Amino acid sequence: MALLAALLLAACGPDRREAAEAFGKAKGPPAVASVPARAETSVPDNPAVDADDPVLWADPADPSRALLIGTDKSKGLYVHALDGAMLQFFPVGPLNNVDLRAGVMLGGVPRILVAAAERERYGIALWWLDPATLRLAEAGFLATPRAFGEPYGFCMGQWAGETFLVANNKEGEVLAFRVTDTPAGPGMALAHRWKLGSQTEGCVVDDATGSLLVGEEDAGIWRMSLAAPAAPPTLLAPVDDIRLVADVEGLTLMRDAGRTFLVASSQGDSAFAVWHLDANRYIGRFRVAGGTIDPVTQTDGLDAWSGPIGPFPQGAIAFHDHCDSPAASDPAPAVCDSDGKQQNYKLIDWRDVKAALGLS
Repeated sequence: MALLAALLLAACGPDRREAAEAFGKAKGPPAVASVPARAETSVPDNPAVDADDPVLWADPADPSRALLIGTDKSKGLYVHALDGAMLQFFPVGPLNNVDLRAGVMLGGVPRILVAAAERERYGIALWWLDPATLRLAEAGFLATPRAFGEPYGFCMGQWAGETFLVANNKEGEVLAFRVTDTPAGPGMALAHRWKLGSQTEGCVVDDATGSLLVGEEDAGIWRMSLAAPAAPPTLLAPVDDIRLVADVEGLTLMRDAGRTFLVASSQGDSAFAVWHLDANRYIGRFRVAGGTIDPVTQTDGLDAWSGPIGPFPQGAIAFHDHCDSPAASDPAPAVCDSDGKQQNYKLIDWRDVKAALGLS
């Protein structure tokens, strides 16, 4: 440990010395509850799905009609039923994060817009979700500024009657684009920008408050605002090797009984940290392990659906699993070799998380 600490200090500049010393003193994460996966996705004709980020959707009029949409970092976009069966695939190229919003007014019609960061052409790929057929159709491509480089992380949000596409990059730049209505279809215009210190990816918007939460992978979770974009970012939760172990990856929000919970992927130890966001109160940590489905490891993206969806009456969370393996184990290993194994998405029941963390 002494040698490791010395190497860390030698490799880091003066501004990193304190962080390196804190790493050396960390006692490790507290006890972590286990929550079983209830379903997982499958792509029978592709044994090497390079999964990254999911988004969930349920029909408000009939929540049994639901979808899980997930990216493939190498090939495109998959659409799944909640039992894991593949319904559609769009081979549009390498995609990173995906998100969606309903009620996007375009051509005077409210639409469900699905969008994903595209890593090769540098921009945002778009689809329409037709709630009548549960099918997606391509809706165009919007290029991000060339100087911005690869849009590494991505999320969507709605505030003050407008829809935003939020992209970030490996240099810590965060751009919020306002969706516009054009004769050729959806367009976008730069509305806000922020700058963090290093590589970012996971992000989520709280549409109720206009808050934008962004994960700086080696530093922590930052809060900024679509409602007050001139305000500087504030640190909500640091990487402390106790609650969050680098990298900080996917972020999502779960609403339950008037409360909003933030769930963050602590990728470094394959765990998930939970905060009561309204009260700025840390709740606890869990892993996805146990049961008959293999554990979730090294999660990049995740997404929660608040309220009934498919067989989950109080909500569900979908997780990227870096290494899908046939054997279930508890606890989940912190690191998994994905060579020769399909990455996929796992689904858990929000009621299981509440029980594991003592939430009423």
